[in-house]
Amino acid sequence: MERRRLGRTDIEISPIGLGCMQFSGTGAARVFYRPIDPALPRAIVGAALTGGVTWFDTAEMYGNGASERALADALRANGVAPGEVTVATKWAPLLRTAASIGRTFPRRAEALGGYGVGLHQIHMPSGSVSPHRAQLDEMARLHAAGSVRAVGVSNFSAAQMERAHARLAARGVVLASNQVQISLLHRDIEHNGVLATARRLGITLIAYAPLRMGVLTGRFHEDPSSVAALPRIRRLAVPEYRPRGLARSAPLVRELRAVADAHGATPGQVALSWLTSYYGDTVVAIPGASSERQARESAAALDLRLGDRELERLAGLSGAGRRRVGP
Repeated sequence: MERRRLGRTDIEISPIGLGCMQFSGTGAARVFYRPIDPALPRAIVGAALTGGVTWFDTAEMYGNGASERALADALRANGVAPGEVTVATKWAPLLRTAASIGRTFPRRAEALGGYGVGLHQIHMPSGSVSPHRAQLDEMARLHAAGSVRAVGVSNFSAAQMERAHARLAARGVVLASNQVQISLLHRDIEHNGVLATARRLGITLIAYAPLRMGVLTGRFHEDPSSVAALPRIRRLAVPEYRPRGLARSAPLVRELRAVADAHGATPGQVALSWLTSYYGDTVVAIPGASSERQARESAAALDLRLGDRELERLAGLSGAGRRRVGP
């Protein structure tokens, strides 16, 4: 099974991980997802592990630790010992000072129940009453103390990422990752400098919403009426759910289905394989899952290999004439 280094750290991860936002059932997750059965995370994590997934992304903000606790319970129920997988979590900066990073870390460790923090991330670039440099200094202290193995950020611009990299480097720490939205329907990294900067500095980009909130699976094209069952804020946040958006993405989804048929796969698996192949080793993905089937399907994309022509054809349909940015 393929493994990739997380940035320039010594951590190796599968190109596809598992996003655990849905596990919380409260907080930010309720805005975008219907609550799942509290017993489901065990089956979801089990399916991901069986499929070769070696890392899991959660956050303090996902239910004030509820997602972290559910993940720890699921790992334990599946016989995973601490250190056998990589756990990534995030500090929420909203209306907080940088000092809260160290103060609240024991809560992260407690919620994760003995599963150490492989990657600790600043969840967003805004919201804190302290500047980035102070936040990064606190992260570096946790790293120096051996509390976290790596430090990352989320939704940082190219300039913010570069400054964060420099600040951490001055403390002897590498910036391992930047978690940003990337998919066949969201390719901003190609023209906002994030991709180029990440490659130059050796930073891994972690793609969240890699299936554009389910659009790239084709299920909403098959049944547009199913959009109405989604939470309202989610519908407003994703323009591709609207009739005009579904019409615009229809040619891409048709091609995803054609490629999927040729490989005995699903459109979603093809979209994930494209994402983790087209940008080389720089981009990894964390699809979420609300069912065991979804987790199994996403993990199976690890075994899917697309040809160069397929990668280019999908890129052309999603990016209207953009030039190749792969390695």
